[in-house]
Amino acid sequence: MKEHHYNITMRWTGNLGKGTLDYKSYNRDHIVSVKGKGLEIPGSSDPSFLGDKTRYNPEELLVSSLSSCHMLWYLHLCAVNKIIVIDYVDNATGTMEEATNGSGRFREVTLNPVVKVKNEDMIEKADQLHAEANKMCFIANSCNFPIHHKATTMVKEN
Repeated sequence: MKEHHYNITMRWTGNLGKGTLDYKSYNRDHIVSVKGKGLEIPGSSDPSFLGDKTRYNPEELLVSSLSSCHMLWYLHLCAVNKIIVIDYVDNATGTMEEATNGSGRFREVTLNPVVKVKNEDMIEKADQLHAEANKMCFIANSCNFPIHHKATTMVKEN
């Protein structure tokens, strides 16, 4: 089996001068970066956990990772099957449940891709390829919760 390795740097930037003296003495800001890539991802916690709503939180990044991985596999499968995708937009959603002790887990994620294909005779196969993309997605295969798909496929407007 072939292995792939990924390295990121997570740097906490939320020390307000007192460190983690108590729960409200620090903020949750952090920066995610990868060596050799120019863009950093500004992160925080969900605003429900005193995070900055203008920054990405881990829960959003998990849902976006699932959406991105599915899309990339889907586009690959479409290309292999001669389905010409013209546009792809996904408004994915995730539901996380918080336990009484403050921990939690994702209950489900739903991908809602809207796919535009070149010709009407491509719609049926385009719809079928979502199931195959889900089977191939590295991120989906790593999750212990269901990932639903509510895809809409249409012909591009002229």
